[in-house]
Amino acid sequence: MIALRITEKKPMPNTQPGSAYFLEEHKETPVTHTFSVVVDNEPGVLARIAGLFSGRGYNIESLTVSETEHAKHQSRFTIVTTGTPPVLAQIKNQLERLVNVHRVIDLTVLGEPLERELALIKVAGKGDKRIEALRMAEIFRANVIDASTEHFVFEITGRTSKIEQFIAIMMDLGLVEVSRTGIAAIARGARGM
Repeated sequence: MIALRITEKKPMPNTQPGSAYFLEEHKETPVTHTFSVVVDNEPGVLARIAGLFSGRGYNIESLTVSETEHAKHQSRFTIVTTGTPPVLAQIKNQLERLVNVHRVIDLTVLGEPLERELALIKVAGKGDKRIEALRMAEIFRANVIDASTEHFVFEITGRTSKIEQFIAIMMDLGLVEVSRTGIAAIARGARGM
């Protein structure tokens, strides 16, 4: 005679992913990259580049553009944006496919690019705050380009972190207004784009 023993089967904890494919979970953190883009200096190029970013939900943290090669009528964009490595690769590929784009270089991939920004900062104040604003400007090597008995306009250039720090200090000393150029960047070394 065979005896059957019935036991209650406990459910196994779900250790398998929900997919039939074993996909690893990638939790990549966003990083900031600086792109240099050489384009024909023609109407509508800026709109196409801005449209590429806005249409895909990418953010431009800094954008500078100016004609750099007058004989060829070419301009250079410097674009700072943040994303995961796959998103940044996608941005680069999509920029390269745009009409009027000649070259796209990810300066961050090449190595620490040289980045500088210019800011004009207006500060109003009297007495001790005025003296302190002048003292801090000297420490940060900011130039006074306009002054009256009630205000200063400082011109400061440097890395973005330096400008951010100077602005933070001026907040307590009577900051009125800030105008910034955005980042201009170039790769280190002897090679050009």
